[in-house]
Amino acid sequence: MERKKILIADDEPKILKFLAGFLQREGFAVATAANGFDALAEFNRWQPDLLVLDVMMPKMDGYEVCRKIREQSNVPIIFLTAKNETFDKIMGLTLGSDDYLTKPFDSAELLLRIRAILRRVADNSSVENKDVIKVPGLVINRATRTVEFEGKEIELTPKEFDLLWLLASHPNQVFTRDQLIYQIWDTEYCEDTGIVTTLVKRLREKIELDTANPRYIKTIRGVGYKFGVKPC
Repeated sequence: MERKKILIADDEPKILKFLAGFLQREGFAVATAANGFDALAEFNRWQPDLLVLDVMMPKMDGYEVCRKIREQSNVPIIFLTAKNETFDKIMGLTLGSDDYLTKPFDSAELLLRIRAILRRVADNSSVENKDVIKVPGLVINRATRTVEFEGKEIELTPKEFDLLWLLASHPNQVFTRDQLIYQIWDTEYCEDTGIVTTLVKRLREKIELDTANPRYIKTIRGVGYKFGVKPC
């Protein structure tokens, strides 16, 4: 089996050396960069399967590296940072990172998160190649754009279907409201992110038995939404 490639970017040489050796011993191919500019160049050259990015780096910080990578790729990104503020975590997730670890961190925890994300990406790839997603109580058919809830076909608007398919085809992945606007309305900026809240509310009324305690579309407070049930 081909080894998964991980790019680590951090301006602290000791952390860089330790993580590179640790992940290599765990069976990964590893490349490193000591600043954001080199991290972006190495990403374009090497095309890793996952990035571990320090936030505070010279030349270009981790947030800017993430922003530029997201213009061309959905490769998983984990942020490492000395900052432990909620705002910083939300900033990272809003820019499109997949996870966030605060220094000092446990290398075993980082390894578990890396493996979980890579496993989720593999699962999502198999889902994205399907035209039908089945979860308990719900069948979503992309080819016919139809949905069955509890054995009965229900009517969804085009945007409701687009939202449901996007979330269901990426189970447990958190999408910010801005990301949903970009994906569903095909625009990078909208002053009224309340349109997402309204769309989620309407969709929940059609596919949730208890909208106050939703089974499928989960709210991640302060961040966005995710689909909380894995396909059968």
